[in-house]
Amino acid sequence: MQKIKILISLAVLVSTLSYAQTNSELWKIQFAVGVNNPKETTDNGGYYSQYVNFPTVNIGLQHMFSRTLGAKLDVGFNRSTNDESSLEYKLNYTRVNAQMVYNLRSLLSFLPDRIAVVAHAGPGISFIQPLGDFSENRSTFFNALGGMELHYGLSSSMSIFTDLGYVYSLAGKDKYDVNVDGFSFNGDLMYVTLGISVSLNACKYCN
Repeated sequence: MQKIKILISLAVLVSTLSYAQTNSELWKIQFAVGVNNPKETTDNGGYYSQYVNFPTVNIGLQHMFSRTLGAKLDVGFNRSTNDESSLEYKLNYTRVNAQMVYNLRSLLSFLPDRIAVVAHAGPGISFIQPLGDFSENRSTFFNALGGMELHYGLSSSMSIFTDLGYVYSLAGKDKYDVNVDGFSFNGDLMYVTLGISVSLNACKYCN
């Protein structure tokens, strides 16, 4: 009889945990488009980008472990071109980042239900591809990304959001020689995007 009681108790516990896990496992896909500003940390020998460059395209898959904490894997593509006062060039900057996600709802409880603020940060890797005459000057380096999203819920499974992020270069002090090699890039990147977030399971104003 005692064993039966233990088995029943375990079954109830497992069912409760399974239900809680199902409610907290929130998956969503994000797609956003915006602009970027590459920032060289040292002198770049006469090569300077426009202050605002288009496009930036970010695509991500996010999983929430609870209503506040989650993780996401996202890919960002950025194109930049030279400023009028700069030597001519074009640059493709692609990054891949694994990030932790934190919903600030508990700290900003005064916000309306449809609005949420989400912080995200994590390490990644950057792939640099200059175009044209400098297409051989590819480089790859690690980065650290931090950002903040502002969401507005449109329905139980969809929201629009804006994302402000900064990608910090971990390329180190070693730098290509512009005078010898021509243009390349190993600096930081700032971006602003506007996008849509679609939940793969229905939950009210998922963020």
